[in-house]
Amino acid sequence: MDLGLRDAKAVVVGGSRGMGRASAQCLADDGARVAVIARSQAQLDDVIADLARRGSPDAVGLVADVTDAAQVEAAFAELARRWGGELNILVNAVGPNVRGGFEDLNDDQWQQAIGVGAMAMVRCVRAALPLLRQAQWARIVNFSASSTKRQGASLVAYTAAKSMVTSVSKNLSLSLAPDEILVNVVSPGSVASEGLVSWAKSVGVDGDDPYRLMEAITEHFGHPAHLPRAGLPEEVGPVVAFLASRRNSYMTGANVNVDGGTDFS
Repeated sequence: MDLGLRDAKAVVVGGSRGMGRASAQCLADDGARVAVIARSQAQLDDVIADLARRGSPDAVGLVADVTDAAQVEAAFAELARRWGGELNILVNAVGPNVRGGFEDLNDDQWQQAIGVGAMAMVRCVRAALPLLRQAQWARIVNFSASSTKRQGASLVAYTAAKSMVTSVSKNLSLSLAPDEILVNVVSPGSVASEGLVSWAKSVGVDGDDPYRLMEAITEHFGHPAHLPRAGLPEEVGPVVAFLASRRNSYMTGANVNVDGGTDFS
């Protein structure tokens, strides 16, 4: 299916690894011009070379700490300079890595979870909106998490941050509808991200095996999917690419589960 992404201008925040990278790859595969914002220049160099091979020859990598508003604004100002002040697609794939029960977390850890997991998205949308409004068509796709619907005691700060992403995105889908800027959320379930694989290895499980990974998730968190394995980042990327594309022309305010089957909420 042609998603209508040829020469579209797309930014993936947190696109240097995991599901963000898989999303950037899918956009490049369909001919989009892709920029990636991340903290590590080394990771950016690797992903930009990969995106160029895939079909985005002028792929751009920008280093920015998305918890710093000034750095976010500078990154989008640089994109405006390079791309003529227009942007079609913004994907926010950054997530916090804060684990612990309610009584275990201090204020700094809560601030980190909200700052990375939610406020980073707010800053990036705010900086991108003037560019999105200049384009003939525009889409925003934000990453939430299925754990906002299936809570785990050790993910209280993480799910709080992701719940804020979902709520703000729903509000944006309403407020930006007159501009025909479509805003949707993807909620991955147990996907073999670097963080989840690393956790599995820390408890003696081969996290590179998606079946063993799901067994560990079931044992430790009690959150099995209907499918007997964990998901893979490359299974999330195509969903993001569709939501970000011109093919998606009437879907906004949706929260799309990519979770191996849990429920329909």
